[in-house]
Amino acid sequence: MARKVADCRDMPSDSGCTLTISGEENEVLDAATQHAVATHGHQDSAELREMIRSGLKDEAMA
Repeated sequence: MARKVADCRDMPSDSGCTLTISGEENEVLDAATQHAVATHGHQDSAELREMIRSGLKDEAMA
């Protein structure tokens, strides 16, 4: 299974957050959702999770 990446730099943000999260898709989705709620003030919702999921990218191989 390909690892996925969520990168805050790909999302519009006033804070200029540079956090990048990588791992298996469900791990990244959960961690990125928790980060969005705790750091950026979003509400955990199906819409937020779908927005995050649609922005995930495959991790580049080293």
